[in-house]
Amino acid sequence: MGTRLADDTIGRLPAKVRHPDVDRSALTPGIVHLGVGAFHRAHQAMYVDQCLSAGQTDWGIIAASLRNPQTRDALRPQDGLYTLAVRDGAEERLHVVGSILDLLVAPENPAALTAAMVDPAIRIISLTVTEKAYLRNADGHLDLDDPDIRNDLSDPENPRTIYGFIIEALVRRRAAGHAPLTVLSCDNLPANGKTLHRLLTEFAGQRSRELAEFVAREVSCPSTMVDRIVPATMEQDRARIADAIGMTDAWPVVTEPFSDWVIEDRFPQGRPDWERFGVTMVEDVAPFEIRKLRLLNGAHSAIAYIGQLLGLKTVSDAMAAVDVRQFIDGLWSELIPTLPQDKGLEPQLYTTKLVSRFSNTSLNHLTAQIANDGSQKLPQRIIEAACGRLSAGASAEYLSFVVAAWIAALQARSTEYAFSDPLDSQLAKIDFDASDHTQTVEVIFDTAGFAKAAQDRSKLIPLVANQLKTIQTIGPKRALQKLTGKA
Repeated sequence: MGTRLADDTIGRLPAKVRHPDVDRSALTPGIVHLGVGAFHRAHQAMYVDQCLSAGQTDWGIIAASLRNPQTRDALRPQDGLYTLAVRDGAEERLHVVGSILDLLVAPENPAALTAAMVDPAIRIISLTVTEKAYLRNADGHLDLDDPDIRNDLSDPENPRTIYGFIIEALVRRRAAGHAPLTVLSCDNLPANGKTLHRLLTEFAGQRSRELAEFVAREVSCPSTMVDRIVPATMEQDRARIADAIGMTDAWPVVTEPFSDWVIEDRFPQGRPDWERFGVTMVEDVAPFEIRKLRLLNGAHSAIAYIGQLLGLKTVSDAMAAVDVRQFIDGLWSELIPTLPQDKGLEPQLYTTKLVSRFSNTSLNHLTAQIANDGSQKLPQRIIEAACGRLSAGASAEYLSFVVAAWIAALQARSTEYAFSDPLDSQLAKIDFDASDHTQTVEVIFDTAGFAKAAQDRSKLIPLVANQLKTIQTIGPKRALQKLTGKA
């Protein structure tokens, strides 16, 4: 197909395909976004696109990759345009998103990204860089031994990390008399804004005490909760969408109809009028964040590792398996009591919606994709809740099974459904076949820093060890059935 999606071809789109209702040449950037992956393009960029079309024309996005040029290479020839495909069963609605005005690749030209952040027109730096990019040590503090952190402290003009870029931009903005930025984390971290603010302050403190005090006092980092399922784009998605729009789109994004965004309303330099398009602005995002991390992300992790063990390729495959479906109900029964009470969270209604979302066969959400980076995800999704239940004298059988399934899935990884973890080099040194399951689990907990300060860590480890022994002895399917009372 010779024609490619771009500004000069957008007028040829079929009438059923929505596209930006605005003169894109009149748009100016107000946001620099770090981590221009599929989730950002299906979520925050979509909301900003709606604001731009509504006349808020000074909130365009400069999007930057901190790793490789793939997204830039796909989208720059398209003037930053891409198709968002919202799928629900056989129905698919297409919307060309136009909020990304430029794309940068940090390793190629770090000075260009820093300069973009220093521009006084930029009032928000947002991030979707995943948990591992926050470079924390086992104590949750900034990992000062990380080579990229050391680079950014010794060579601040050529940063590699989110901290190096943001702090250097703040230093230059301050020197130029520009206002500080709002830094908006959209990653699945507990108290993501507070966590980011603390880590930025720690990094700044390595440069000077005075800079740390400035960051702590002047830089706003609102916490957020983001919620939308966005599987990886497949070649069949590209082909199907190209046929539908009548031209080539090098990197469309596929997602579900559901989308939610809750943000603490602390933006000293202003923000888009997001609430016009369904964003919830609040004083405290914590209850919504905990609900999502535990009920959605916790269940996703369970489905991912159990799915890997049972050879279930997608989330919808797993939800169609009776044993897995019953397990998820049991997991939610342990997780719901750990949520903040009387906050209007309606967990039963939320999980009912999750069943429908997880069962969406059109998304093709791979369990291997969700399984990545488990050592970084499980603490806030599963382990914290498990320790809380044990401390309250409640059971944690389903929660401990998720951790055991992760360990078993690490051991059973195959090339066909491979997933990775930032701790793979350390985990590779552990004897997963040792006869003493308790010792094995304890070594894994120590390596990953799980529940390091929790009083009930000593109770959780033997629970996980027992579940791991059961999985390894009778197999994952019978272990699931034994837990849910079906064996």
